[in-house]
Amino acid sequence: MTRHTIHQVAVWSLTASFVLSTLAAASAQTTKAKVEKTSAAPVEKKAPPEKPVKVAKYEPAPDYNIPQVAVINKEIRAVWTDNNLTPSAPALDQEWCRRVYLDIVGRIPSVQELREFVLSKESDKKPKLVSKLLYDDKYTEEYARTATTKWTNILIGRNGGTEQNSLTSRPGMQKYLRDCFARNKPYDKMVYELVTATGQTTPGAEGYNGATNFLIMKLDEKGAQATAQIAKVFLGLQVQCTQCHNHPFNEWKQKKFWEFNAFVQQTRALRKFVPGTRDVASAELINQDFAGEGGGGDATEAIIYYELRNGLLESAFPVFVDGTAISKSGYLSDCDRRTELGKLILKSEYMDKTIANRMWAHFMGYGFTKPIDDMGPHNAATHPALLTYLGQEVRKNSFNLKELIRWIVLSEPYSLSSRGVPGNKADDPLLGETPKFTHFYLRGMGAEELYESLLVATQAHKTRGSYEDQEKAKSDWLQQFTIAFGTDEGDEATTFNGTIPQALMMFNGDLIKKATGTEKGSFLETIATSNLKPAGKIEYIFEAALSRGPTNREIEAANKILEWRKGDATAALQDLFWVVLNTNEFILQH
Repeated sequence: MTRHTIHQVAVWSLTASFVLSTLAAASAQTTKAKVEKTSAAPVEKKAPPEKPVKVAKYEPAPDYNIPQVAVINKEIRAVWTDNNLTPSAPALDQEWCRRVYLDIVGRIPSVQELREFVLSKESDKKPKLVSKLLYDDKYTEEYARTATTKWTNILIGRNGGTEQNSLTSRPGMQKYLRDCFARNKPYDKMVYELVTATGQTTPGAEGYNGATNFLIMKLDEKGAQATAQIAKVFLGLQVQCTQCHNHPFNEWKQKKFWEFNAFVQQTRALRKFVPGTRDVASAELINQDFAGEGGGGDATEAIIYYELRNGLLESAFPVFVDGTAISKSGYLSDCDRRTELGKLILKSEYMDKTIANRMWAHFMGYGFTKPIDDMGPHNAATHPALLTYLGQEVRKNSFNLKELIRWIVLSEPYSLSSRGVPGNKADDPLLGETPKFTHFYLRGMGAEELYESLLVATQAHKTRGSYEDQEKAKSDWLQQFTIAFGTDEGDEATTFNGTIPQALMMFNGDLIKKATGTEKGSFLETIATSNLKPAGKIEYIFEAALSRGPTNREIEAANKILEWRKGDATAALQDLFWVVLNTNEFILQH
């Protein structure tokens, strides 16, 4: 380790111990404080004491003349009243702005975007910003990228397509989804395509159909994983436990699992190998006649068998979850079973409720059920009337997911501060209480959001390469945070949860090193050599990372850094930015 590096680590350690404590204690509310007007010397007088933060009183939020928002507000308020709960005050403009950028386009706002919103005096600036993020061409690519990332993870997992000799083409899945969201394809049409798809998995291949990547790797063991994932992702029904036995707590029985499984028995995955090797060159999802397991070769009654726990065999034919049976024939000319399954899913109210629940959980931190994809009668929703209503409205509005997003982010519970009201112990989901949404629930950024936010905070997003290059770089970085559990459903999780290796990555990882670099043309060098006064530079750093200005105590800490750095503005800003990026406030969605 060089002398310079030792000095840098020592300074950053001292800086962190002092500044992190002040940032933790500082109010999230911006305090307009002035710094002595000198460019390279520390401020002699100390910043004035912090003024007490004025806590805004609760006032009912507007519904912006949107009927769906009005119903959401009414239903949520009714639960507050029934439980004698007091909602939190509204979030500050800068808090709400940061929140909505993170949730819709997957990153924090730039300084320019933040200031434009906060300084606006328009009474309808919130609905205008939401409409811009959802419908303005300027944000189409970012919206589509964020939704693609989310749904790629849902459909094939964060590691899907990266396994050795995988049949799944991750680029193929991403291209399909990106096209869906960029064009705002109705959700029901997307579901139908994913359930019924046939074709090649890889972009550029003749007969390419990216939707095939959802099922191509889920057909082993008689398609058990395909059965479980279709039911869970699109119907909110967890059936995997009933593959081998009746479920002890809900109405799903072993027979229902295999009746649902019968819908995928005509589906096959074909592999094409690189000549002379066992390496997979391409994969294709097809449908073909299914003769059944009864023998004899006659597919007019294509039966399947499953084993009971007592060793006896039972038979099953395709029957949907609502009891609707289709043809028993395994001949495609008589009945394309997956096509019929797609049609039945589109008619089911389970699909409506499931997408409403999933989107609510994404924006609010918790769904109406826990887990969000377990909506059987054994798992009652916290707000059943609201869940049903949102599902019905999604269908009435042609499954336009952007409208569902608009209703949620303009609703009152989404607009509240994350600071809970003392005494509201009945609304702490971390203690096992059902969520009642009296405040915005704190949650960590997703690893993908952290990655994109670091790029925006440092303006590195302006010099990014092609979409494929961007996704490759992000995927390589994200792999360090993903753990696969190896269950029958292929479960996995992003584990950006504050472990020591992750803390070290934030302290000194390659992405942080790049973010805090001071080479010519870098973000920090540009700010340090700009015409901004010292106060302006400090404020810019805080707005870039935390979407707010610094408090008096934070200005005092920044001046202390400048003093330690003996007037070297670039080095001082580097220290300050490094510390700010390592605060809880940066990595939390609040």
